[in-house]
Amino acid sequence: MKRYLYLVAFGAWVCSHVHGHASTPKDTAKVEKKANFGPLFKNDDVIKLRIVTNIKALQKDRGASPSNHWAELYYARKKKGDLKIPIKLKVRGNFRKAAKNCIFPPLLLDLPQKKDKNSIFERQNRLKLVTHCQSEEYIFNEYLVYRMYNLITNYSFRARIAQVTYEDSAGLQKPVISYAFLLEDEDDMAKRNKAKDYTIKQIPMPRIDSLQMATVAVFEYMIGNTDWSVPYLHNIKLLAPKGGKYPIPVPYDFDHSGIVEAKYAQPAEQLELASVRERLYRGLTYPPALLQQVFARFKAAKPEIYALYQNNPHLKPGYVKRTLRYLDDFYSIIDNPKDVKRLLIYGGGKPQAAGVVIKGLN
Repeated sequence: MKRYLYLVAFGAWVCSHVHGHASTPKDTAKVEKKANFGPLFKNDDVIKLRIVTNIKALQKDRGASPSNHWAELYYARKKKGDLKIPIKLKVRGNFRKAAKNCIFPPLLLDLPQKKDKNSIFERQNRLKLVTHCQSEEYIFNEYLVYRMYNLITNYSFRARIAQVTYEDSAGLQKPVISYAFLLEDEDDMAKRNKAKDYTIKQIPMPRIDSLQMATVAVFEYMIGNTDWSVPYLHNIKLLAPKGGKYPIPVPYDFDHSGIVEAKYAQPAEQLELASVRERLYRGLTYPPALLQQVFARFKAAKPEIYALYQNNPHLKPGYVKRTLRYLDDFYSIIDNPKDVKRLLIYGGGKPQAAGVVIKGLN
């Protein structure tokens, strides 16, 4: 796999002005009562979907400007039978869109404005569908990363696992059944957090909300992910909070993280890492008090984070064991001031690599 990186060195790491505010998962409950975001992401039960479309035409449409494809979405209801919703599908993504990388591309679901009020898709208009790429295991592995970050902060995308049957409307291919997960719409995530979209690029990390930026950087370190960039908005969404002065970062696309264990994931050569399982902190140098505030969030969420893996029946025992050990290593680091100083402040001996800005992949 060839990866194209556009690199820029940071001029300085030290953030001289600390700014930010906290948002914990409990805060969202107040907002949810006032604003109805629909039932889709209110629980984590696996939902069963059926998508009928021209599969061959959809899979071939992986160019720079994919077209919309008409489709029918069927949602299996327990009592009233399947609910049919006419939708439009579009191939999306970057790395996973390429046929050489993924068997089935990720999709964007465009739902009609008017839908059955009793539908699970009530108030949902656009949804990303993260489909099976090379292995169905990666779906659950990446889905749980989103769930982990939900436990850390409300400034995160919600996700829901689905078992999807893909049927070819042309009748040329046999139905394919695979797991996938639906991802919360960007606008809905912003509204849920009383914020708006912030699309200006080339915003350096020192100008981002310090508490939330540190939270993102520590989380990316926790999961072994270096495939992100704030200035280039690569796998990072920025929000403009209501009444807030500084943008808030929200990470997404975690398939290249070490914790997911995707075989295709490779670190950039410039980062000098042996594999994506090797962690590298790529955030700013924050004051110890701020880092301790961030660490406290992760420590408080630790039991629930471990439970995500221990209680998931879809994960292989070997993967659960390796993942819990990987998380143990992270927690032992943030519990040790010397390790924090060595790995998160001094970059583990690779400060130049840690300061590399990655624009993105082709």
